[in-house]
Amino acid sequence: MEAEVNQRGVGEGPRSFFRAAGLVSGMTLVSRVLGVVREQVFALLLGVGREADAFQIGFRVPNLLRDLFAEGALSAAFVPTYARTLKEDGPPGAHRMASRVFTFLGVLLIALVLLGIATAGPLVRWLAPGYEAVPGKAELTVTLTRVMMPFLFLVSFAAVAMGMLNAEERFGLPAVSPAMFNAATILWGLALWKLGLPPEQVALGWAVGTLLGGAAQFLIQVPGLRSLGFRFHPEWAPHDPGLRRIAALMTPATVGLAAVQINIFINSYFASYEPGAVAALSYAFRILYLPIGIFGVAVGTIATSGFARRAAEGDTAGMRATLRQSLSMLGFLTLPATAGLFALATPVVRLLYERGAFTAAATRQTAAALVFYAIGLFAYTAVKVLAPAFYALGTPRVPLLASGTAVATNLAVNLTLFPLLGFRAVALGTSLGSMLNAAVLLVAFERRVRETGGGLSKGLARMALAAAVMAPLVWLAAAGLERALGTHGLFAQAITGLVPVVAGVAVYGGAAWLLGIPEAAALWGLLRRR
Repeated sequence: MEAEVNQRGVGEGPRSFFRAAGLVSGMTLVSRVLGVVREQVFALLLGVGREADAFQIGFRVPNLLRDLFAEGALSAAFVPTYARTLKEDGPPGAHRMASRVFTFLGVLLIALVLLGIATAGPLVRWLAPGYEAVPGKAELTVTLTRVMMPFLFLVSFAAVAMGMLNAEERFGLPAVSPAMFNAATILWGLALWKLGLPPEQVALGWAVGTLLGGAAQFLIQVPGLRSLGFRFHPEWAPHDPGLRRIAALMTPATVGLAAVQINIFINSYFASYEPGAVAALSYAFRILYLPIGIFGVAVGTIATSGFARRAAEGDTAGMRATLRQSLSMLGFLTLPATAGLFALATPVVRLLYERGAFTAAATRQTAAALVFYAIGLFAYTAVKVLAPAFYALGTPRVPLLASGTAVATNLAVNLTLFPLLGFRAVALGTSLGSMLNAAVLLVAFERRVRETGGGLSKGLARMALAAAVMAPLVWLAAAGLERALGTHGLFAQAITGLVPVVAGVAVYGGAAWLLGIPEAAALWGLLRRR
């Protein structure tokens, strides 16, 4: 399949385009599922104890830099620059520019990694001041941070390799590489479980496994680079036009992504004062990340393409239609997911995590975080559709402003409600911030292109009604199954967790069809044709 796509090019025929898109979407789904499995293994080993909290913050420092620098701004800047150089100078020129990027990036990242290792103590105290109150917790976190700092080096090289392959229309290996990270850490984690090590050694071992996963994510792409004819030749050329172009493109992208990282810092700061909260919030958001990744990325990718094409044509009516259709589809998918997570948070968390070191108390803690995170599910995914519209319109400052309002909202919620709600305020602040982010983007879009909403609001209201009908029924089903089967053992957990989900899908689908929601009729027609 990849060979056919590579030979023809995705722009030369719809079949090739959809095959490439299907490959990337399928591997994204695989990676998200493996991410949940990785969290399950981590929960089995460490639960929500001291070591789990320490690892989450220890990984947060290189991971924040990864999100901000490597997989965010760097990817956004490198791909168009490499593609442009490939077109103008051919493969030799593009490969020479890539070698210069690898060289410059290697020197810069070595300096950043060494700086991170040297300043790990102050960084941990800044991110998680509450850890100082627990003997040994801050010290362990500092050690884990230092062990995992080289992860930034590995994942940044993986991002450059991914950009090269995607620009050359080689989509298979880049699509597989994130899944390789999860697969490698899962296997490493199972090996740690077999060894029966104490928790602190497990945390250190998992940190080493994280580095192995980063190496796997990069190395899986090396054969693809070699098949392009690329051979790395170190060359220090900081004044290369391609490097300057990448730096110029990275600056606004970094500023835009910084708001997300500030939110993560705020959440870490407050959650560190409550034992187990950092780990519980991470487990809960991993569950939410599955529908965000699948629905948001899929619909957002399609919408981004539509916005760019219609904006280039000056077709504001087409942009309005794209936005309405995209948000309506997201509502149809995420509103029932939100209602289902409200009703089934505890059975779902129990099924996914409650074994080994992950106790029933940890289930209750994680489920509480999941409920408050779920409030913002539609907003999380809507931002992935709304923000690209402004880039297509040439007004990138609007998403930046919206992100700033989200940060301010999150901080205000934590400052006012953390004394009352504890770690739940962290999840609630994230959700409310995302909702305000989406609202600002939608209002700004309406003012820019006019007349977006009427029919959309009515459609979302009907979807919310169908989800509201579903939620109490699935809650009653789960409660009845728990009384009949209990909650101990994988069989009972699977029945009480999965049967209500299947019933909820059927109830929501039927209610949506009775309410005349177009997406329900379209989905039913597709299933009948299949």
